[in-house]
Amino acid sequence: MAHHVLLMSRVSCHACEVAAVEIERICGEVGATWSVEDVDSDPELRAEYGDRVPVFLVDGVEHGYWKVEEERLRAALSE
Repeated sequence: MAHHVLLMSRVSCHACEVAAVEIERICGEVGATWSVEDVDSDPELRAEYGDRVPVFLVDGVEHGYWKVEEERLRAALSE
């Protein structure tokens, strides 16, 4: 089964930019898809994720936030 990583992000967020580069690399290596959602584009997303961005979801389930833990993400994507 192919997994999908969703990066909850916002414009002008350095940590989000770093996370995007790491997620793109890891997903490319393991064959997973990924996408980015701007939390500021939706009041509900902004209320839910607020100051925690970047937040990472794997297959719709929150996996982590602020910093990509590569080994943990790879493990989740290999299940």
